[in-house]
Amino acid sequence: MKRRDFLKTTSALMGGTILYGLGQPALAQSEPVKGGTLIWGHSETTQNLDMHQTGTASTGRVLQNVHDSIVTVDENLTVIPNLAESFEQSEDGLTYTFKLRSGVKFHNGKNMTSADVKFSFDRCRNPETGAVNFEVFNAVESIETPDDLTVVVTLDAVNAPFLSRLAENGAGVIMPEGSGDVQGTTPIGCGPFKFVRREFGNEVELERFDDYWGGPAYLDRVIAREITEPTVRLTGLRTGELHMINDIPADRIAEIEGDDSLQVVSWFPLNWDFVNFNHEFEPFKDPKVREAFDYMIDKEVLLEGALWGQGATTASPSYPTSASYNSDLGQRPQDIEKAKALLAEAGYGPGELSVVFKVTTNYPYHVESAQIMLEWFRLAGVDASIEQLTWSDWLSQVWVDKDFQISMMNFFTLWEPDFLYYSLWNTEGAFNYRKISHPKVDELTAQARVTVDPTERAAIYKQVQQVIHDDTLDIVLWFRNGTIGAQPNVQGLDTIVHPNGSNLRFHKVWLAEA
Repeated sequence: MKRRDFLKTTSALMGGTILYGLGQPALAQSEPVKGGTLIWGHSETTQNLDMHQTGTASTGRVLQNVHDSIVTVDENLTVIPNLAESFEQSEDGLTYTFKLRSGVKFHNGKNMTSADVKFSFDRCRNPETGAVNFEVFNAVESIETPDDLTVVVTLDAVNAPFLSRLAENGAGVIMPEGSGDVQGTTPIGCGPFKFVRREFGNEVELERFDDYWGGPAYLDRVIAREITEPTVRLTGLRTGELHMINDIPADRIAEIEGDDSLQVVSWFPLNWDFVNFNHEFEPFKDPKVREAFDYMIDKEVLLEGALWGQGATTASPSYPTSASYNSDLGQRPQDIEKAKALLAEAGYGPGELSVVFKVTTNYPYHVESAQIMLEWFRLAGVDASIEQLTWSDWLSQVWVDKDFQISMMNFFTLWEPDFLYYSLWNTEGAFNYRKISHPKVDELTAQARVTVDPTERAAIYKQVQQVIHDDTLDIVLWFRNGTIGAQPNVQGLDTIVHPNGSNLRFHKVWLAEA
Protein backbone atom coordinates (compact mmCIF):
# COMPACT_ATOMS: atom_id res chain seq x y z
CA MET A 1 0.00 0.00 0.00
CA LYS A 2 2.99 2.33 0.24
CA ARG A 3 3.20 4.68 -2.68
CA ARG A 4 6.84 5.83 -2.95
CA ASP A 5 9.21 7.31 -0.37
CA PHE A 6 6.88 8.84 2.16
CA LEU A 7 7.83 11.78 4.31
CA LYS A 8 9.26 10.61 7.63
CA THR A 9 9.01 13.60 9.91
CA THR A 10 7.19 12.22 12.93
CA SER A 11 10.06 10.49 14.70
CA ALA A 12 11.36 13.77 16.10
CA LEU A 13 7.88 14.71 17.28
CA MET A 14 7.33 11.89 19.74
CA GLY A 15 8.22 11.79 23.38
CA GLY A 16 5.24 13.69 24.76
CA THR A 17 6.23 17.21 23.77
CA ILE A 18 4.30 19.65 21.63
CA LEU A 19 6.83 20.99 19.15
CA TYR A 20 6.62 24.12 17.04
CA GLY A 21 9.02 24.84 14.21
CA LEU A 22 9.47 27.97 12.14
CA GLY A 23 11.08 27.39 8.77
CA GLN A 24 13.89 29.68 7.72
CA PRO A 25 12.19 33.08 7.15
CA ALA A 26 12.83 34.57 3.75
CA LEU A 27 12.80 38.02 5.35
CA ALA A 28 14.44 38.81 8.67
CA GLN A 29 12.09 39.80 11.49
CA SER A 30 11.54 43.57 11.51
CA GLU A 31 9.81 46.09 13.73
CA PRO A 32 6.03 45.67 13.57
CA VAL A 33 4.34 47.72 10.86
CA LYS A 34 0.74 48.86 11.14
CA GLY A 35 -1.58 48.48 8.17
CA GLY A 36 -2.32 46.18 5.28
CA THR A 37 -4.79 43.39 4.52
CA LEU A 38 -3.66 39.81 5.03
CA ILE A 39 -5.26 37.27 2.69
CA TRP A 40 -5.44 33.88 4.39
CA GLY A 41 -6.19 30.71 2.44
CA HIS A 42 -8.40 28.94 4.99
CA SER A 43 -8.54 25.19 4.43
CA GLU A 44 -12.15 24.85 5.59
CA THR A 45 -15.51 26.57 5.28
CA THR A 46 -17.18 28.44 8.11
CA GLN A 47 -20.70 27.51 9.20
CA ASN A 48 -22.96 29.05 11.87
CA LEU A 49 -21.10 32.10 13.19
CA ASP A 50 -22.72 31.94 16.64
CA MET A 51 -19.84 30.98 18.94
CA HIS A 52 -22.23 29.33 21.38
CA GLN A 53 -23.88 27.19 18.73
CA THR A 54 -21.06 26.29 16.35
CA GLY A 55 -19.41 22.93 16.80
CA THR A 56 -16.87 23.29 14.01
CA ALA A 57 -13.23 24.19 14.52
CA SER A 58 -13.24 25.77 11.05
CA THR A 59 -15.60 28.47 12.29
CA GLY A 60 -13.96 28.74 15.69
CA ARG A 61 -10.60 29.39 14.05
CA VAL A 62 -12.00 32.58 12.53
CA LEU A 63 -14.10 33.62 15.53
CA GLN A 64 -11.08 33.25 17.83
CA ASN A 65 -10.15 36.69 16.53
CA VAL A 66 -13.62 38.19 17.07
CA HIS A 67 -14.30 36.97 20.60
CA ASP A 68 -12.47 36.75 23.90
CA SER A 69 -13.19 34.39 26.79
CA ILE A 70 -13.43 35.24 30.46
CA VAL A 71 -10.29 33.18 31.17
CA THR A 72 -7.76 31.59 28.83
CA VAL A 73 -4.68 29.35 28.96
CA ASP A 74 -0.95 29.98 28.71
CA GLU A 75 1.57 27.96 26.71
CA ASN A 76 1.44 25.23 29.39
CA LEU A 77 -2.38 25.08 29.17
CA THR A 78 -2.66 26.59 32.66
CA VAL A 79 -5.80 28.68 33.16
CA ILE A 80 -5.00 32.39 33.48
CA PRO A 81 -7.09 35.61 33.60
CA ASN A 82 -8.31 37.18 30.38
CA LEU A 83 -11.47 39.30 30.35
CA ALA A 84 -11.51 38.59 34.05
CA GLU A 85 -8.66 40.49 35.67
CA SER A 86 -8.62 37.87 38.43
CA PHE A 87 -10.63 34.92 39.70
CA GLU A 88 -11.01 33.04 42.97
CA GLN A 89 -12.46 29.67 43.87
CA SER A 90 -13.91 28.94 47.31
CA GLU A 91 -12.38 26.19 49.44
CA ASP A 92 -15.41 23.95 48.95
CA GLY A 93 -15.08 24.32 45.17
CA LEU A 94 -18.63 25.61 44.75
CA THR A 95 -18.17 29.37 44.29
CA TYR A 96 -16.20 31.19 41.59
CA THR A 97 -15.70 34.95 41.83
CA PHE A 98 -14.54 36.82 38.73
CA LYS A 99 -13.26 40.41 38.87
CA LEU A 100 -13.63 41.88 35.38
CA ARG A 101 -11.27 44.23 33.58
CA SER A 102 -12.44 47.81 33.48
CA GLY A 103 -12.85 49.57 30.14
CA VAL A 104 -13.25 46.50 27.91
CA LYS A 105 -15.29 47.52 24.87
CA PHE A 106 -17.44 45.44 22.57
CA HIS A 107 -17.42 46.03 18.84
CA ASN A 108 -20.76 47.86 19.14
CA GLY A 109 -19.12 50.46 21.41
CA LYS A 110 -20.67 49.21 24.65
CA ASN A 111 -18.48 48.73 27.74
CA MET A 112 -18.42 45.17 29.08
CA THR A 113 -20.01 44.72 32.51
CA SER A 114 -21.01 41.83 34.71
CA ALA A 115 -24.46 41.91 33.08
CA ASP A 116 -22.85 40.81 29.80
CA VAL A 117 -21.13 37.91 31.53
CA LYS A 118 -24.37 36.81 33.16
CA PHE A 119 -26.18 37.12 29.81
CA SER A 120 -23.51 35.03 28.06
CA PHE A 121 -23.45 32.28 30.67
CA ASP A 122 -27.25 32.17 30.94
CA ARG A 123 -27.58 32.03 27.17
CA CYS A 124 -25.07 29.20 26.88
CA ARG A 125 -26.80 27.10 29.55
CA ASN A 126 -30.32 27.73 28.23
CA PRO A 127 -31.43 24.57 26.34
CA GLU A 128 -33.34 26.72 23.84
CA THR A 129 -30.07 28.31 22.67
CA GLY A 130 -28.74 25.04 21.30
CA ALA A 131 -25.25 25.74 22.63
CA VAL A 132 -22.82 22.87 22.09
CA ASN A 133 -21.20 23.50 25.47
CA PHE A 134 -24.41 23.80 27.49
CA GLU A 135 -23.38 21.00 29.87
CA VAL A 136 -20.49 23.11 31.20
CA PHE A 137 -23.14 24.94 33.24
CA ASN A 138 -25.18 21.93 34.36
CA ALA A 139 -24.14 22.36 38.01
CA VAL A 140 -24.65 26.14 38.10
CA GLU A 141 -27.11 27.13 40.82
CA SER A 142 -26.91 30.91 40.48
CA ILE A 143 -25.04 33.74 38.73
CA GLU A 144 -24.91 36.96 40.72
CA THR A 145 -23.63 40.41 39.74
CA PRO A 146 -23.04 42.42 42.95
CA ASP A 147 -21.51 45.26 40.91
CA ASP A 148 -20.59 46.06 37.31
CA LEU A 149 -17.19 44.37 37.52
CA THR A 150 -17.93 41.36 39.74
CA VAL A 151 -19.52 38.04 38.80
CA VAL A 152 -20.19 35.29 41.35
CA VAL A 153 -21.05 31.83 40.01
CA THR A 154 -22.31 29.31 42.56
CA LEU A 155 -22.54 25.60 41.82
CA ASP A 156 -24.81 23.09 43.50
CA ALA A 157 -22.16 20.37 43.13
CA VAL A 158 -18.43 20.29 42.55
CA ASN A 159 -17.50 20.53 38.87
CA ALA A 160 -13.72 20.19 38.85
CA PRO A 161 -13.19 21.15 35.17
CA PHE A 162 -15.53 24.17 35.28
CA LEU A 163 -12.81 26.83 35.13
CA SER A 164 -10.79 25.12 32.41
CA ARG A 165 -13.92 24.65 30.30
CA LEU A 166 -14.42 28.43 30.43
CA ALA A 167 -10.95 28.88 28.94
CA GLU A 168 -12.30 27.97 25.51
CA ASN A 169 -14.36 30.51 23.59
CA GLY A 170 -17.26 28.09 23.18
CA ALA A 171 -18.37 28.28 26.82
CA GLY A 172 -16.30 31.19 28.10
CA VAL A 173 -16.93 33.72 25.32
CA ILE A 174 -18.51 36.97 26.51
CA MET A 175 -21.08 38.58 24.21
CA PRO A 176 -22.88 41.90 24.70
CA GLU A 177 -26.17 41.59 26.54
CA GLY A 178 -29.10 41.07 24.20
CA SER A 179 -26.99 40.22 21.12
CA GLY A 180 -28.02 36.59 20.81
CA ASP A 181 -30.32 37.06 17.82
CA VAL A 182 -27.56 38.46 15.59
CA GLN A 183 -24.59 36.31 16.61
CA GLY A 184 -25.22 33.65 13.97
CA THR A 185 -24.88 36.07 11.05
CA THR A 186 -23.06 39.15 12.38
CA PRO A 187 -21.08 38.11 15.46
CA ILE A 188 -20.26 40.84 17.99
CA GLY A 189 -17.45 40.32 20.47
CA CYS A 190 -14.64 42.21 22.14
CA GLY A 191 -11.69 40.55 20.37
CA PRO A 192 -8.92 42.23 18.35
CA PHE A 193 -10.89 42.09 15.08
CA LYS A 194 -14.51 42.88 14.35
CA PHE A 195 -16.65 41.02 11.87
CA VAL A 196 -17.37 42.83 8.58
CA ARG A 197 -18.98 40.33 6.21
CA ARG A 198 -19.20 36.71 5.16
CA GLU A 199 -19.86 35.32 1.68
CA PHE A 200 -20.91 31.79 2.55
CA GLY A 201 -18.53 29.22 1.13
CA ASN A 202 -16.21 31.92 -0.18
CA GLU A 203 -14.67 34.31 2.36
CA VAL A 204 -14.94 36.10 5.69
CA GLU A 205 -13.66 39.63 6.24
CA LEU A 206 -12.45 40.94 9.62
CA GLU A 207 -11.37 44.49 10.45
CA ARG A 208 -9.03 45.73 13.19
CA PHE A 209 -10.83 46.89 16.34
CA ASP A 210 -8.90 49.94 17.47
CA ASP A 211 -10.42 49.91 20.97
CA TYR A 212 -9.32 46.35 21.76
CA TRP A 213 -8.48 46.09 25.46
CA GLY A 214 -5.25 44.22 24.71
CA GLY A 215 -4.03 46.89 22.31
CA PRO A 216 -4.93 47.25 18.62
CA ALA A 217 -3.74 44.71 16.09
CA TYR A 218 -1.19 45.67 13.45
CA LEU A 219 -3.18 44.49 10.43
CA ASP A 220 -6.01 46.62 9.06
CA ARG A 221 -7.90 43.56 7.88
CA VAL A 222 -7.84 39.79 7.59
CA ILE A 223 -9.69 38.12 4.75
CA ALA A 224 -10.16 34.38 5.18
CA ARG A 225 -10.70 32.83 1.76
CA GLU A 226 -12.20 29.39 2.12
CA ILE A 227 -10.27 27.07 -0.19
CA THR A 228 -10.73 23.40 0.69
CA GLU A 229 -8.85 22.06 -2.35
CA PRO A 230 -5.20 21.72 -1.22
CA THR A 231 -3.61 22.20 -4.64
CA VAL A 232 -5.60 25.37 -5.34
CA ARG A 233 -4.64 26.71 -1.91
CA LEU A 234 -0.95 26.04 -2.52
CA THR A 235 -1.09 27.58 -6.00
CA GLY A 236 -2.56 30.73 -4.46
CA LEU A 237 0.38 30.93 -2.07
CA ARG A 238 2.95 30.37 -4.80
CA THR A 239 1.47 33.01 -7.12
CA GLY A 240 1.23 35.57 -4.32
CA GLU A 241 -2.58 35.71 -4.42
CA LEU A 242 -2.54 34.52 -0.78
CA HIS A 243 -0.26 35.78 2.01
CA MET A 244 -0.57 32.55 3.98
CA ILE A 245 -2.33 29.21 4.03
CA ASN A 246 -2.94 26.64 6.70
CA ASP A 247 -2.71 22.91 5.96
CA ILE A 248 0.02 22.70 3.34
CA PRO A 249 -0.75 19.58 1.24
CA ALA A 250 1.01 16.72 2.99
CA ASP A 251 2.76 15.52 -0.16
CA ARG A 252 4.17 19.01 -0.86
CA ILE A 253 5.57 19.98 2.55
CA ALA A 254 9.16 18.99 1.79
CA GLU A 255 8.99 20.98 -1.44
CA ILE A 256 7.76 24.14 0.34
CA GLU A 257 10.27 23.73 3.16
CA GLY A 258 13.00 23.71 0.52
CA ASP A 259 11.77 26.91 -1.09
CA ASP A 260 13.77 29.87 0.25
CA SER A 261 11.10 32.29 -0.94
CA LEU A 262 8.46 30.94 1.45
CA GLN A 263 8.11 30.40 5.19
CA VAL A 264 6.81 27.25 6.88
CA VAL A 265 5.48 26.93 10.42
CA SER A 266 4.83 23.40 11.66
CA TRP A 267 3.66 21.98 14.96
CA PHE A 268 2.44 18.78 16.54
CA PRO A 269 -0.39 18.04 16.96
CA LEU A 270 -3.03 19.99 15.09
CA ASN A 271 -5.81 17.46 15.64
CA TRP A 272 -6.61 13.79 16.01
CA ASP A 273 -8.66 11.60 13.66
CA PHE A 274 -10.92 8.65 14.28
CA VAL A 275 -13.30 6.26 12.50
CA ASN A 276 -16.89 6.47 13.73
CA PHE A 277 -19.63 3.86 14.01
CA ASN A 278 -23.33 4.62 14.30
CA HIS A 279 -24.11 2.58 17.40
CA GLU A 280 -27.79 2.30 16.43
CA PHE A 281 -26.93 0.67 13.08
CA GLU A 282 -27.72 -2.96 13.86
CA PRO A 283 -24.34 -4.54 12.96
CA PHE A 284 -22.42 -1.94 14.99
CA LYS A 285 -24.46 -2.64 18.12
CA ASP A 286 -22.25 -5.72 18.40
CA PRO A 287 -18.77 -4.89 19.79
CA LYS A 288 -17.37 -7.87 17.88
CA VAL A 289 -18.26 -6.18 14.58
CA ARG A 290 -16.68 -2.91 15.69
CA GLU A 291 -13.54 -4.77 16.80
CA ALA A 292 -13.44 -6.59 13.46
CA PHE A 293 -13.28 -3.27 11.61
CA ASP A 294 -10.44 -2.17 13.88
CA TYR A 295 -8.47 -5.27 12.88
CA MET A 296 -9.03 -4.47 9.20
CA ILE A 297 -7.02 -1.23 9.39
CA ASP A 298 -3.24 -0.88 9.23
CA LYS A 299 -2.85 2.47 10.98
CA GLU A 300 0.77 3.09 10.02
CA VAL A 301 0.15 2.37 6.34
CA LEU A 302 -2.97 4.52 6.43
CA LEU A 303 -0.99 7.40 7.97
CA GLU A 304 1.55 7.19 5.18
CA GLY A 305 -1.00 6.62 2.44
CA ALA A 306 -3.35 9.47 3.36
CA LEU A 307 -1.10 11.89 5.26
CA TRP A 308 2.32 11.09 3.80
CA GLY A 309 3.54 10.38 7.32
CA GLN A 310 2.67 13.89 8.58
CA GLY A 311 1.63 12.84 12.06
CA ALA A 312 1.91 9.98 14.52
CA THR A 313 -0.39 7.05 15.23
CA THR A 314 -2.04 6.90 18.65
CA ALA A 315 -4.59 4.76 20.46
CA SER A 316 -5.57 7.64 22.75
CA PRO A 317 -7.14 10.98 21.73
CA SER A 318 -5.87 12.75 24.87
CA TYR A 319 -3.51 15.64 24.26
CA PRO A 320 -0.08 13.95 24.17
CA THR A 321 1.36 16.11 26.95
CA SER A 322 -1.72 15.70 29.15
CA ALA A 323 -1.43 13.86 32.47
CA SER A 324 -4.58 12.04 31.31
CA TYR A 325 -2.89 10.48 28.26
CA ASN A 326 -2.98 6.70 28.59
CA SER A 327 0.38 5.68 27.16
CA ASP A 328 -0.26 2.02 27.97
CA LEU A 329 -2.81 1.68 25.19
CA GLY A 330 -1.69 0.11 21.94
CA GLN A 331 -3.49 0.01 18.62
CA ARG A 332 -4.69 -3.31 17.28
CA PRO A 333 -2.53 -4.56 14.41
CA GLN A 334 -4.06 -5.30 11.05
CA ASP A 335 -5.27 -8.91 11.01
CA ILE A 336 -7.73 -9.63 8.20
CA GLU A 337 -8.23 -13.25 9.25
CA LYS A 338 -9.00 -12.17 12.81
CA ALA A 339 -11.48 -9.65 11.42
CA LYS A 340 -13.19 -12.35 9.36
CA ALA A 341 -13.42 -14.62 12.40
CA LEU A 342 -14.99 -11.89 14.54
CA LEU A 343 -17.54 -11.12 11.82
CA ALA A 344 -18.36 -14.83 11.59
CA GLU A 345 -18.87 -14.97 15.37
CA ALA A 346 -21.27 -12.05 15.02
CA GLY A 347 -23.18 -13.91 12.29
CA TYR A 348 -21.82 -12.22 9.19
CA GLY A 349 -20.24 -14.40 6.55
CA PRO A 350 -18.40 -13.15 3.43
CA GLY A 351 -20.55 -10.63 1.56
CA GLU A 352 -23.30 -10.64 4.19
CA LEU A 353 -22.46 -7.25 5.72
CA SER A 354 -22.86 -4.06 3.69
CA VAL A 355 -21.79 -0.60 4.86
CA VAL A 356 -21.77 2.89 3.39
CA PHE A 357 -18.82 5.09 4.43
CA LYS A 358 -19.88 8.75 4.50
CA VAL A 359 -16.90 11.07 4.22
CA THR A 360 -16.60 14.82 3.70
CA THR A 361 -14.67 16.44 0.88
CA ASN A 362 -13.90 19.27 3.34
CA TYR A 363 -10.99 17.05 4.38
CA PRO A 364 -9.52 15.57 1.19
CA TYR A 365 -7.28 13.25 3.20
CA HIS A 366 -10.43 11.73 4.72
CA VAL A 367 -11.55 10.78 1.22
CA GLU A 368 -8.17 9.18 0.56
CA SER A 369 -8.32 7.39 3.92
CA ALA A 370 -11.77 6.00 3.15
CA GLN A 371 -10.66 4.78 -0.27
CA ILE A 372 -7.75 2.89 1.28
CA MET A 373 -9.87 1.45 4.11
CA LEU A 374 -12.54 0.26 1.69
CA GLU A 375 -10.03 -2.07 0.05
CA TRP A 376 -9.27 -3.61 3.44
CA PHE A 377 -12.97 -3.89 4.30
CA ARG A 378 -13.55 -5.78 1.07
CA LEU A 379 -10.63 -8.11 1.79
CA ALA A 380 -12.41 -8.97 5.04
CA GLY A 381 -15.60 -9.83 3.14
CA VAL A 382 -17.49 -6.57 3.75
CA ASP A 383 -19.48 -5.04 0.90
CA ALA A 384 -18.44 -1.37 1.29
CA SER A 385 -19.04 1.82 -0.67
CA ILE A 386 -18.18 5.52 -0.23
CA GLU A 387 -20.53 8.48 -0.25
CA GLN A 388 -18.67 11.79 -0.54
CA LEU A 389 -20.41 14.77 1.09
CA THR A 390 -19.77 18.49 1.17
CA TRP A 391 -18.98 19.87 4.63
CA SER A 392 -22.51 21.28 5.01
CA ASP A 393 -24.09 17.99 3.97
CA TRP A 394 -21.81 15.99 6.29
CA LEU A 395 -22.75 18.24 9.21
CA SER A 396 -26.43 17.95 8.33
CA GLN A 397 -26.53 14.20 7.76
CA VAL A 398 -23.90 12.84 10.16
CA TRP A 399 -23.58 15.45 12.92
CA VAL A 400 -27.18 16.67 13.18
CA ASP A 401 -29.41 13.90 11.81
CA LYS A 402 -27.04 11.06 12.78
CA ASP A 403 -27.94 9.42 9.47
CA PHE A 404 -24.88 7.32 8.72
CA GLN A 405 -23.38 3.87 9.21
CA ILE A 406 -19.65 4.52 9.30
CA SER A 407 -17.76 7.79 8.93
CA MET A 408 -14.52 9.57 9.81
CA MET A 409 -13.85 12.87 11.56
CA ASN A 410 -11.15 14.86 13.31
CA PHE A 411 -11.34 17.02 16.39
CA PHE A 412 -9.30 20.07 17.39
CA THR A 413 -8.73 22.02 20.62
CA LEU A 414 -9.96 19.29 22.97
CA TRP A 415 -6.99 19.64 25.31
CA GLU A 416 -9.26 19.63 28.38
CA PRO A 417 -10.20 16.02 29.25
CA ASP A 418 -13.75 16.77 30.37
CA PHE A 419 -14.36 18.65 27.12
CA LEU A 420 -12.95 15.66 25.28
CA TYR A 421 -14.43 12.64 27.04
CA TYR A 422 -17.74 13.95 28.37
CA SER A 423 -18.60 15.81 25.15
CA LEU A 424 -17.72 12.95 22.82
CA TRP A 425 -18.51 9.73 24.69
CA ASN A 426 -21.00 10.46 27.47
CA THR A 427 -24.58 9.58 26.49
CA GLU A 428 -25.56 13.23 27.04
CA GLY A 429 -22.42 14.68 25.48
CA ALA A 430 -22.93 17.53 23.01
CA PHE A 431 -20.54 15.95 20.47
CA ASN A 432 -21.92 12.40 20.76
CA TYR A 433 -23.22 12.16 17.20
CA ARG A 434 -22.49 8.39 17.10
CA LYS A 435 -25.38 7.56 19.52
CA ILE A 436 -22.99 5.96 22.00
CA SER A 437 -24.52 5.00 25.32
CA HIS A 438 -22.07 3.13 27.53
CA PRO A 439 -22.92 2.95 31.27
CA LYS A 440 -19.28 2.63 32.37
CA VAL A 441 -18.20 5.66 30.34
CA ASP A 442 -21.14 7.66 31.71
CA GLU A 443 -20.20 6.64 35.26
CA LEU A 444 -16.53 7.49 34.87
CA THR A 445 -16.99 10.83 33.11
CA ALA A 446 -19.48 11.90 35.79
CA GLN A 447 -17.11 10.73 38.54
CA ALA A 448 -14.24 12.76 37.03
CA ARG A 449 -16.31 15.94 37.26
CA VAL A 450 -16.55 15.70 41.05
CA THR A 451 -12.96 14.53 41.56
CA VAL A 452 -10.90 17.55 42.59
CA ASP A 453 -7.49 15.92 42.90
CA PRO A 454 -5.86 16.21 39.44
CA THR A 455 -3.93 12.95 39.75
CA GLU A 456 -7.08 11.03 40.62
CA ARG A 457 -8.97 12.72 37.78
CA ALA A 458 -6.24 11.78 35.31
CA ALA A 459 -6.46 8.16 36.45
CA ILE A 460 -10.20 8.16 35.82
CA TYR A 461 -9.76 9.48 32.29
CA LYS A 462 -7.20 6.76 31.62
CA GLN A 463 -9.90 4.25 32.54
CA VAL A 464 -12.28 5.96 30.11
CA GLN A 465 -9.73 5.57 27.32
CA GLN A 466 -9.33 1.89 28.19
CA VAL A 467 -13.09 1.32 27.87
CA ILE A 468 -13.26 3.20 24.57
CA HIS A 469 -10.44 1.04 23.25
CA ASP A 470 -11.57 -2.32 24.69
CA ASP A 471 -15.14 -1.95 23.42
CA THR A 472 -14.07 -0.23 20.19
CA LEU A 473 -16.55 2.62 20.65
CA ASP A 474 -14.58 4.38 17.89
CA ILE A 475 -11.25 3.65 16.20
CA VAL A 476 -8.66 6.28 17.11
CA LEU A 477 -6.11 6.60 14.30
CA TRP A 478 -3.53 9.35 14.71
CA PHE A 479 -2.46 12.86 15.64
CA ARG A 480 -1.96 15.07 12.58
CA ASN A 481 0.74 17.74 12.22
CA GLY A 482 -0.23 21.36 11.72
CA THR A 483 1.39 23.51 9.03
CA ILE A 484 1.26 27.07 7.77
CA GLY A 485 2.90 28.35 4.60
CA ALA A 486 3.48 32.10 4.25
CA GLN A 487 4.96 34.79 2.07
CA PRO A 488 8.26 36.27 3.33
CA ASN A 489 6.65 39.54 4.43
CA VAL A 490 4.25 37.89 6.88
CA GLN A 491 5.76 38.50 10.31
CA GLY A 492 4.84 37.54 13.86
CA LEU A 493 4.17 33.95 12.88
CA ASP A 494 5.66 32.76 16.16
CA THR A 495 2.53 34.17 17.86
CA ILE A 496 -0.13 32.85 15.51
CA VAL A 497 -0.79 29.32 16.84
CA HIS A 498 -2.93 29.19 19.97
CA PRO A 499 -1.59 26.95 22.78
CA ASN A 500 -4.43 24.51 22.03
CA GLY A 501 -2.75 23.76 18.69
CA SER A 502 -5.82 24.58 16.60
CA ASN A 503 -6.88 28.21 16.72
CA LEU A 504 -5.01 30.92 14.84
CA ARG A 505 -4.56 34.40 16.33
CA PHE A 506 -3.77 37.39 14.10
CA HIS A 507 -3.47 39.98 16.88
CA LYS A 508 0.35 40.22 16.71
CA VAL A 509 0.83 39.33 13.02
CA TRP A 510 1.91 42.06 10.60
CA LEU A 511 2.97 42.60 6.99
CA ALA A 512 6.52 43.89 6.62
CA GLU A 513 7.33 46.34 3.89
CA ALA A 514 8.75 44.56 0.88
